[in-house]
Amino acid sequence: MVPEVGHVPMTITQSRITQRTPAGRALAAAASGQLVLLTVLAVVAGLGPAGLLAGLGYAAGLLALLARALHRAGRATLTPADLVTLGRAGLAGGVTATVADALVTGTTAVAALVGVGAVALVLDAVDGRVARATGTVSPLGARFDMEVDAFLVLVLSVQAAAVVGPWALAIGAMRYVFVAASWALPWLSGPLPPSYAAKTVAAVQGAVLLAVSSTLFPPVAAVVLVAAALAALCWSFGRSVLLLHRSRRTPTATPNPRESRPERTRVAA
Repeated sequence: MVPEVGHVPMTITQSRITQRTPAGRALAAAASGQLVLLTVLAVVAGLGPAGLLAGLGYAAGLLALLARALHRAGRATLTPADLVTLGRAGLAGGVTATVADALVTGTTAVAALVGVGAVALVLDAVDGRVARATGTVSPLGARFDMEVDAFLVLVLSVQAAAVVGPWALAIGAMRYVFVAASWALPWLSGPLPPSYAAKTVAAVQGAVLLAVSSTLFPPVAAVVLVAAALAALCWSFGRSVLLLHRSRRTPTATPNPRESRPERTRVAA
């Protein structure tokens, strides 16, 4: 069971999340919301079969993984912050469907992409505040938030690649490359100190990719924006790797028996 920080939500002992649990009802509502969003995109933005299939596949994978994570954490409820993240994940599904449809048809519903993507990015600043305000900060919630962020940036990088070139995919792929590298180098999975700079760089990525995907910028300006974002991300990841490598090489201080013996003798006396 994953340890919780702050208020501990209701726990479960069932073998799986069901609709009789609060979490099950929330997941069912999220599935319905995803269907509604995809239907609206089909009617308003002309979302085609490829986009619908991509959106449905995304929703199925998201809800299955979240249900498994909740079960492993022994959770029967989603916190208020988790619900915000779940809503943002549904919007990311709309972005995924729009980008997938554009890859197949060659035509991008720019207004729908920018509108849905902008709301998803804005909500990224909400769930963390809600978690802190309600005292429901948890490892599961933090991981859920991070995975939604990473996937949204990945999808937006695919769309930006159609504007500036395939090298833009490096922005979306970098986090997953880092995770894959940590399998071979476990020290990369170590804890990092909080960094406002790293958070700022991460937040900028989605905003830049979405702005470039809007095609409002001239080609040269779009390339400069994405290149600057990629450079900042490389700096941020490089800094994290350096910090983790230094902490790995820093030996743990151990008491010297010869120095501690007199102290123990004095205390005992």
